[in-house]
Amino acid sequence: MKSYSIQEINEVLKGIIVGDAAVKITAPEQLELASASEISFIGNKKYEKFWETSKACAAVVNEDISIEPGENRAFIKVENADLAMSQVLELFAPPTPLFSTDIHPTAFIDNTAIIGNGTRIGAGSYIGPKVQLGENVTIYPNVTILDECTIGKNTVLWSGAVVRERCHIGNDSIIHPNATIGADGFGFRPDPERGLVKIPQIGNVVLGNNVEIGANTCIDRGKFSSTVLGDGCKIDNLVQIGHNSRLGKFCIMAGNSGLAGSVTLGNGVIIGGSASIKDHTTIGDGAIIGAGSGVIGDIPAGKTMLGYPAIDARDTLRQWAILKRLVNESKK
Repeated sequence: MKSYSIQEINEVLKGIIVGDAAVKITAPEQLELASASEISFIGNKKYEKFWETSKACAAVVNEDISIEPGENRAFIKVENADLAMSQVLELFAPPTPLFSTDIHPTAFIDNTAIIGNGTRIGAGSYIGPKVQLGENVTIYPNVTILDECTIGKNTVLWSGAVVRERCHIGNDSIIHPNATIGADGFGFRPDPERGLVKIPQIGNVVLGNNVEIGANTCIDRGKFSSTVLGDGCKIDNLVQIGHNSRLGKFCIMAGNSGLAGSVTLGNGVIIGGSASIKDHTTIGDGAIIGAGSGVIGDIPAGKTMLGYPAIDARDTLRQWAILKRLVNESKK
């Protein structure tokens, strides 16, 4: 079991220690569940009230905290406790699953594939013709990478992930279990004789560097060219990204949200959980779409939208307040 002193943790965080720094820390834990040998976090003043009843011996806190750690307890004061939390979790993170051999004998690797130095490929994986894997790529068991794909260095693909033909994933990315990159876009046209005719989807998917794709998420290939996700995009589980959509850098999409075809997101756009974005819609840089919202038209940069259909969040909240007041009055 890993353990660290307060001083050792602070060597990483470079904060200010307040209180008793003698105790050894065995694990990080949330405030209400922490034991007397565990460290917790207070990233917002509204959680200060839980410190008195918490058993944690230490906490990483923001510099502006208004309480003291108390007897035999300690705070590490930092500029941003939420960011510091990620550093502490890295210290205590258990090792990732082990590979008994770098290339498992049951993996199929086409003889035209190029495998970079230090790359590991797990049991039952399929690496197709003309695939290129960069250095230190990790392919867990039962991953499928089809013809002419490229995977950048240090990227990790977890079990069950499928990367369809001619798709490209950048460096330092993570594809979680059962995500599908490059399935056919949803394209059909009615024909009086044949019913719904499938429109061939001949494009691909291009993911930038440092992209993370959640479990069971689907990113469809472009009908003509590419579906593109820029550097640093973070996509949650169970997200649908339609064909020919284009995301700028550092976009976030929360679980169960979806983009129809040919949606454009600027840089730093945030899409809340279960939000739906209509096809051929453009959302400007830094815009925020609230959870459960439905976007049916273009959104300017920097706007926060909420509701179904989505309008300015302040207007939506006013509408909800009025409706609540009307309902309460009707009960009198």
